[in-house]
Amino acid sequence: MSLSRRDLFRGLFGRRPAPTASGGRQPPELPRTSQEPVAVTRGADAPRSPGSVRPPEPPRFGRGRPLPVLRPPGAVEEAAFLAACTRCNACVGACPHGAITLAPARLRVAAGTPVLTPADSPCRMCSDLPCVAACEPLALRFDVPVKMGTAAISPLECLAHQGTTCSACVEQCPVAGAMRWENGRPVVDPAACTGCGVCQYVCPAPRNAVMILPVASRPAPEVSREPDR
Repeated sequence: MSLSRRDLFRGLFGRRPAPTASGGRQPPELPRTSQEPVAVTRGADAPRSPGSVRPPEPPRFGRGRPLPVLRPPGAVEEAAFLAACTRCNACVGACPHGAITLAPARLRVAAGTPVLTPADSPCRMCSDLPCVAACEPLALRFDVPVKMGTAAISPLECLAHQGTTCSACVEQCPVAGAMRWENGRPVVDPAACTGCGVCQYVCPAPRNAVMILPVASRPAPEVSREPDR
């Protein structure tokens, strides 16, 4: 029996979910917090020596590029991270905001390792970094910069860019200097932004206007700078 073009595409891709009444996703509630923006700080513990296990190749996609995964603060270079991480979930339990989850099975060798999903629960940039303190295998380290990614705003989706009054992302950003107002629109400072994802979480636009782009590379343990004392 021959299939029509419509039947073929329906079988390949299934049905699309029905849109909401407003034509977009339901905006999340803004978190109620009185916390002032704080500068990123790091622990004072001296770094412990990483293991001598040879790191596996990081997960890759496309033309051999590393798989973009948003790791918790202080994560070392991806291959070293995968070698060190024991999937003990200590960092997951240590996070007071439930921001750290486990990578799904579809990420293959990264499955079961800690990741961030800011749209569901962002990193709140705790000054004492309890997730790092809980990591005994040193996949997360105090002597690695707290740089998870960088936020990027889509002008087509951003309410402020489209002439609607909205300041949620700038008001709720927990990192001093990471976001600012410029001509009535939010602007990200890539040098200060840590990729915590609070801006994405609080964005009330029908279609979320914020993307969090994971860092392209992270420091390897042997080349990390000395921790602050």
